[in-house]
Amino acid sequence: MVNLDDNSRFAVIGYGSWATTLVGKLTQNGNIVRWHITNEEVIAGVQTDHCNPKYVSDMELDVDLLRISSDINEVVADSDVVILAVPSAFIKSVLSKLTESLEDKIIISAVKGIIPDEYLTVLEYVHQSLGVPFKNMGLISGPSHAEEVSRGRLSYLTAVCYSEANAALIASHLRSKSLVVDTSQDIYGIEYAALLKNIYAIAAGLAAGLGYGDNYLAVLVSACVAEMKAFLNDSYPFERDICKSAYMGDLLVTCYSTFSRNRSLGFLIGRGCTVKTALNEMTMVAEGYYAVKGMKVLNSRSGIQMPIVDTVYSILYEGLRPRKAFAALSAKL
Repeated sequence: MVNLDDNSRFAVIGYGSWATTLVGKLTQNGNIVRWHITNEEVIAGVQTDHCNPKYVSDMELDVDLLRISSDINEVVADSDVVILAVPSAFIKSVLSKLTESLEDKIIISAVKGIIPDEYLTVLEYVHQSLGVPFKNMGLISGPSHAEEVSRGRLSYLTAVCYSEANAALIASHLRSKSLVVDTSQDIYGIEYAALLKNIYAIAAGLAAGLGYGDNYLAVLVSACVAEMKAFLNDSYPFERDICKSAYMGDLLVTCYSTFSRNRSLGFLIGRGCTVKTALNEMTMVAEGYYAVKGMKVLNSRSGIQMPIVDTVYSILYEGLRPRKAFAALSAKL
């Protein structure tokens, strides 16, 4: 197992809103960050205006602490902690260019999704395709819309690693007055909770788009919590508290926030947009669209009852009319 220390070097792969926010938080704490960016416009904007011109442009970046490169191998070679912060749909293509050894690295996923057509979480994919043991991997998760974290609004994250010491060190490099970071060793539970909450946020958006009120939404979200708990406990028993922020907190913010792209996708479909049109309307990736297909396949092997996941899948992939699907779901809540 790789053991980190206070001199551990950080790299961030990705240049979207969450990647940019994590880079900003790390540099605010004085860390030099190796940053993999492939978009020339973003590179120029960061170097000239000290911000990302495409995402969370109000996040001021200390360029003196940035080492930007479009070569992923250069970025990875000079780091000890590699944070993956690209949408799950692009993980395969990004990592396909990686030839640098990961033997002495800690790989941290900041992605809340599933690899399309692989039916694997990001860490499962990294483990299977690159041979990285789970003891050398971890997560950054929790209720964390980049739009709020980047503006310094009080937020809560969880650093998750096999090693409590490694989780604590990563947490210390992110923590600030406006960002509380606790730790956990529940890698499986928190990674699956993060992808499930995106599916449930689509369900919440569908309900809102269909005209269901706050009373109904409260019952729906309560059922989502129960469904998530049942899946996690049945598939990977662990002494976890589902009420903690990395589980329920992340679920709640994604189901209710106007920043939630998954809720927005569901809302558009509930209001009458086709799935294709709604996806085209999105300016950022809604991870729940891919996650629900993956969960449907995964759960077909375990047989756990997940009526909310089934309902979202039937709407997104089988063409079932949202109003008819929710009428059937409502009888089960």
